[in-house]
Amino acid sequence: MYAKLWRHQLAERWHHIKQTAVKRSGLLVTVAVTLVLLLIAVGLKERGRGKLTRLKTELGVQHTVLQQAVVIRPGGQDPVVLERAEMADMGGPELISATLLPGRGMNLLQLRAYIPQKGTVNLLASPSVEDAAKQMTGEGEDANGLASLAMGAPIEAPWANRIWGSPLDSDTITTWRGHSLHLPGKDGESKGGLLLDRQADSVKTNVMPDGGQTQATYDAGDFNGHWISHTVVTTSVQLNSRTLEMSISAHNTGDQAEPVGIGWQPRFAILSGDRGQATLKLPTALHVEGANHGDGIPTGRLLPVTGTPYDFTAHDGVRLGTMNLNDSFVHLQPGLMDSGPIAELRDPKSGYGIRITIMSPSIKAIHINAPADASYVSISPQFNYDDPFGREWPKSEDTGMAILEPGQTTQWRIRLEIFALKSNGSQQM
Repeated sequence: MYAKLWRHQLAERWHHIKQTAVKRSGLLVTVAVTLVLLLIAVGLKERGRGKLTRLKTELGVQHTVLQQAVVIRPGGQDPVVLERAEMADMGGPELISATLLPGRGMNLLQLRAYIPQKGTVNLLASPSVEDAAKQMTGEGEDANGLASLAMGAPIEAPWANRIWGSPLDSDTITTWRGHSLHLPGKDGESKGGLLLDRQADSVKTNVMPDGGQTQATYDAGDFNGHWISHTVVTTSVQLNSRTLEMSISAHNTGDQAEPVGIGWQPRFAILSGDRGQATLKLPTALHVEGANHGDGIPTGRLLPVTGTPYDFTAHDGVRLGTMNLNDSFVHLQPGLMDSGPIAELRDPKSGYGIRITIMSPSIKAIHINAPADASYVSISPQFNYDDPFGREWPKSEDTGMAILEPGQTTQWRIRLEIFALKSNGSQQM
């Protein structure tokens, strides 16, 4: 009897538990369904207000920006950035980073420095990498990479600056030792060489204790039929706290002799914005007379600078004032204790100066481009004179083109330094 009573009570308890579970599960399902419906209603309401659409748009914009950041590759190759940590105890100006473009002939687009009076600045008159990439289209005004000549510090090879000749369609024709050279250019003028828009065949970068080094190689061949023989150009740049060293070599791997000129055209910004107080110092040299105040074909005459407006040999340089310069200086002479001819640009209001020391005897000329209405000065050390093949030059004048026999190599090399100035514009020791 007791066993029967126990089984009855157990059956009643089990029935009660099942009923309770069903009720509870039903409640859970009801709550879940209610929450889902509420979420759908809120979503539809927010969609009506456009919030979901705006959210998708914002996410799309962010995704587009990220995509653009990935594909910013001027000339189709990634920029190379050499950088170092700022040293707070240096007490003067110091170089921080250098941004170079292997896809555009190793143009030094950005050279950033810390200057006590200015903070971190770009020493070159140039846009950002993003803006530069927009201009470097390879078409229109950038045909043959010419947009590079208006920003940063482009490398010029196998000649520097300008060559004049006979115009033919879109080419400029000149001759060298019986070879007819068809160079890109209009109105009988070709400028900037043939490396401006060329991509590097190889790039190597090394991190160093106080900066870094990079090397790029350009197997240029005959420069798409515009030059003679076969040329390999190698560029090397090394950055540390106070100096940037550059070397460029050209190696003739072909079977014919060829002329080679190498140059570098940095546009240094006048950071103070006051061009008139900036000073320029040049080595003892001769001034190349221009047919139109330095803007046209050279006359072939080389003139002493003493007593003329072109004498920039004073110890602390000469104020630019309102003088307009687009002139070459040749027969460069180093100072008594200098390791090579020196050119300096000083900005007293900003408290710093830039010095370029020419380390290669093959560099025979410096071209200065400093428009009176611009806040930059271009100081271009180069092998060759303007129009090196021109008939205006006496046969006895070496116009700077290195002649490479098959297998031979020539080198262009400079050292750039940044230094502090006292309030009077003299160098701070």
